[in-house]
Amino acid sequence: MTDISHKQTSISQHFPLLAGLTTYDRNDFSSDVFAGIITAILLVPQGIAYAILAGLPPQMGLYASILPPIAYALLGTSRTLSVGPVSIAAIMVASILATPAVSALGNPVQNSLILSAEVGIILSIMAMLRMGGLVNFISHPVLAGFTSGAALLIIASQLPQLAGLKPPSCGLNADCYRSYLQGANSYTLIIGSGCLALLVFFGKPLTIVLKHAGVNLALLTAISKCGPLLTVVLATTAVAYFNLDQQQVALVGQVPIGLPELSIGFIDAKAARLLLPNSAFIALIAYVESVAIAKVTANLRGQKIIPNKELIALGVANLVAAVSGGMPVAGGFSRTMVNFSAGARTQMAMIIAATLLFFAVIFFSPWFEQIPKAALAAIILMAIYRLVRVSHIINTWRYDRGDGIAELVTLLGVLILGIEEGITLGIILTIGSQLRKNSQPHIAVVGVAGNQAVQISKHSVETWHHLLLVRIEESITFANIHSIEDYLETELKKKPNTRHVVLICTSVNDIDATALEALGHFNRSLQQAGKSLNISEAKSKVLEKLQKTDFLKQMQPGQVFARTEDATKELG
Repeated sequence: MTDISHKQTSISQHFPLLAGLTTYDRNDFSSDVFAGIITAILLVPQGIAYAILAGLPPQMGLYASILPPIAYALLGTSRTLSVGPVSIAAIMVASILATPAVSALGNPVQNSLILSAEVGIILSIMAMLRMGGLVNFISHPVLAGFTSGAALLIIASQLPQLAGLKPPSCGLNADCYRSYLQGANSYTLIIGSGCLALLVFFGKPLTIVLKHAGVNLALLTAISKCGPLLTVVLATTAVAYFNLDQQQVALVGQVPIGLPELSIGFIDAKAARLLLPNSAFIALIAYVESVAIAKVTANLRGQKIIPNKELIALGVANLVAAVSGGMPVAGGFSRTMVNFSAGARTQMAMIIAATLLFFAVIFFSPWFEQIPKAALAAIILMAIYRLVRVSHIINTWRYDRGDGIAELVTLLGVLILGIEEGITLGIILTIGSQLRKNSQPHIAVVGVAGNQAVQISKHSVETWHHLLLVRIEESITFANIHSIEDYLETELKKKPNTRHVVLICTSVNDIDATALEALGHFNRSLQQAGKSLNISEAKSKVLEKLQKTDFLKQMQPGQVFARTEDATKELG
């Protein structure tokens, strides 16, 4: 019996969904079915829209919305994360496929499948190396700047679609833009504008109306989230009824019926080598965005996300996307919030949504062909405009100038230089800003008030002519040791009668090798001047490191004190 229980526990560790099913009941199933239906309503238009945004055939977005979400649902630790095509990954794929080197390879479908496979492999390797904590290495300001920049690129790419125009190439030529706009298709513009208006109405206005009408929350969520599907249905019906395809209204076009055969025939060594750096960027962004979204909904319900297992789940989901003909996938914010708001209890909701989409692809693919691209552009615009957060940059700037600069430069870098270059620049700036902060630690000369060591400049305290108490409020590292040395030398010049220097190390968590060597030089210079270097209130792990060296012996007659009060009594 114990062995069976152990096996069940081991299986549930690898497949978190099974752990949730041990207490699964009819109410949970009803909630998951409802949430699955509502999420499936979003999967169809978003899947097609994001594939077209990436410059890929529409079916690649649909395929990425079937098997990959099921793979994630089996392995992921978030109960509500909706994995599939997402706008940020789509614009990254579009940017990659448009580069001259990748375009020269031809066959964007094959290149996209290679990207999916490499993203999956990279995430899986990261999981094996237990690199789940990597999510902490991209600061939130950089991620926010990248997201805003990418969202602006998406908006710029989709606005022409509303009017049946191709992306402009006029630069700063105003006359060119005037002639460019004259090429708009009036029928497409009417469809696009109507779809936007309908989607806007299905947002706050409809919610307010339904609340005043006393509609319960579950039904309110169901009705308000049907906007994208209703938009597509009405737009497609209008195209068919008025024969708008004969008026040069751009349509989705042919969508193959059913699913492709599972295959790894897309593998090409030359293309794989070329695309590998790009895949690493997509993998990094997909993981960071997905975990951030998963944590939002998990925190609302007091649930826990395990980052390393998320790496595994997202890695497998992307590998499944590759072999099943889909584009790269990640956690989508809008779909996840819909899934969560609709009451999803477990990952079963996404399995149900993917199953419904599976039947839709089999039985309704011919109907998808008549969807106007303007309607899909409207859906993308309504889903993405919230990601442009100029106010966030302003607030970050006010709080921390360095982070504000990093966020703004990331946004501008994405717009001017490109997606990968922009986020790389943001990361470099963030690291540089952090190193600058670490190189200028807060240091204070302190005295004693009662039994407390307090800063001289802020309190009336007891001091000594021959005793210098200095509190260092950072770890002592290669980045800041020279600033610390300069500070100490300046204070010693101010107090030439000092015989003892006491470093109060309450906030020091580490002293690295470079800093230790510099402290050794400083100690010898003090000894040559007939002074001593002392340490007080050092943490045990810092002392343990120092005891492995000769530093404490070299410091003699300087001492190590448990309390600053003890140092003042003996040396004062």
